[in-house]
Amino acid sequence: MSAPLTFLVASPHLQGEVFEGTVILLLEHDRKGAMGLIVNAPTPQTVAELMADAPGQTRRAWLGGPVDPTLGWCLYHHPVGLDGEVKLVDDLHLSSSLDVLRAVMASGQEYMLVLGYAGWTAGQLEEEAREGAWIWVEQTTPELLWEVPAPQRWAEALKRLGVTPGTLMPGGAQA
Repeated sequence: MSAPLTFLVASPHLQGEVFEGTVILLLEHDRKGAMGLIVNAPTPQTVAELMADAPGQTRRAWLGGPVDPTLGWCLYHHPVGLDGEVKLVDDLHLSSSLDVLRAVMASGQEYMLVLGYAGWTAGQLEEEAREGAWIWVEQTTPELLWEVPAPQRWAEALKRLGVTPGTLMPGGAQA
């Protein structure tokens, strides 16, 4: 993946849905569809509660989206030198490899174990964006993930665009 990072920020008008108030790190977007990870929805479970071989891992797991919550993704700072690592930008890597996750945990670096993902079929994300469901925020660095607490990521992402949630009108972009 090449910089910048793209975050999908749920419109303030997207309410009562699984995506209300979410920030999604967009990982893939092409003519076949799109997929990304919600990055502001911690679960009540710790990594140790989910993985018997990870005692002492007190970090919360994260809900990445409603699609296949048995699939895990690891977002982390520094590569560990194993197959299956993808550098998204400096200071942000991604892997779905259990071996990489274990190596990241052993390294002591900050990480997020994200379960499931958000997915869109061909043209679906574009249609939702036209309807005003998503606001696209591009960032060249991942500090939104590492430096902004999860409950503040949605408002901070909008702030980075100079947007105040109450000033957004319902509906999508019209040309």
